[in-house]
Amino acid sequence: MERIKNNLLFTLSCILVITVIASLTFFAVAKAEQNYGRNHEIGENNAGTVKNATSEDEDEDENEFDADEHLNKVKDFKHELLNIADREEDEEEKEEIKDIADEQDESASTTARAIEKIEHRNKIVTFLFGSDYKNLGALRSEIVKTRNRLDQLDRLAERIQNATDTAEIQSQIQNLEQEMIKIENFIKAQEGKFSLFGWLVKMFQ
Repeated sequence: MERIKNNLLFTLSCILVITVIASLTFFAVAKAEQNYGRNHEIGENNAGTVKNATSEDEDEDENEFDADEHLNKVKDFKHELLNIADREEDEEEKEEIKDIADEQDESASTTARAIEKIEHRNKIVTFLFGSDYKNLGALRSEIVKTRNRLDQLDRLAERIQNATDTAEIQSQIQNLEQEMIKIENFIKAQEGKFSLFGWLVKMFQ
């Protein structure tokens, strides 16, 4: 019994030490990056070079995803589909288009909430345990559902007689496909972030 107790205390002590070291490392890295960014900016100003953003900022922007912008684009998607549905004479096709529009609108809200939770995750927690894998999984699920809806919409476009409506549907499909690519890139960037124990967290997901 005493041996088990000692082993448990030793394990807890190791975890505590690792956590403290990891936290100190995180702050050291963050401070170094902050100092580097400040010195880099001063160097550019002294050289008379004016830039809107550094290359590092540009890389970060590529890995970011604007949830509000996504919501607006899906609202446009829904608006256009509802307009098309109103012009359709076939009641079955009309309802099918409306259902797709409503489902994608709900999906966009779920996607936006997941992205906000991921982006607002504590940086220290992310450094230690990795990104928010639960919400990243939710994003992947929404991507699959969206692509299924787009396939359904594509098949529906082939049945619609109005060439103008068919072209508009194809255009909206392409727009939403671009959004899915952005979300996939966002997921890859989040999963690629360095963490000390992220590999361990993934094992239990």
